[in-house]
Amino acid sequence: MNSWSALRARSTRTSRGRESHLDNEEVKLLLSNAHGSLNAAEILLEQGFYRDAMSRAYYAMFYAASALLRAKGIITKSHRGVIAKFGLEFVTDGTIEAYYAKALGLAETLRERADYDVTFRPEVEEAEEVVADAHRFVERIEKVLEERP
Repeated sequence: MNSWSALRARSTRTSRGRESHLDNEEVKLLLSNAHGSLNAAEILLEQGFYRDAMSRAYYAMFYAASALLRAKGIITKSHRGVIAKFGLEFVTDGTIEAYYAKALGLAETLRERADYDVTFRPEVEEAEEVVADAHRFVERIEKVLEERP
């Protein structure tokens, strides 16, 4: 079975919409991806690749948000789905402060500009702020995951 087939097989939902026993493993993998993206964002920032640093910072947040959703048994199919579900599931119930949902949404908007708008030229301070937000975001998600039963 190739890796794509294995991933599709692991993504099968049960009748209640929850993932199978691989949730924990997938949450850990998503958090690992978040940390990898954070590390890449830092390196890119240091090297002056501000657009790419902003993109990687967003992906760190995206992976962390996806990990929290997956821990709750929620699977989304798009970036917008992750952002929407994150707010609905965790901000609405008070688990996560609204600041983090806003930061995720802003980072996604900036990521789209960084990736697709050839005229976008962010300043170093703007890139630093997005990377700092990504660090705070990932730390907050990890704290919530540690506190969950």
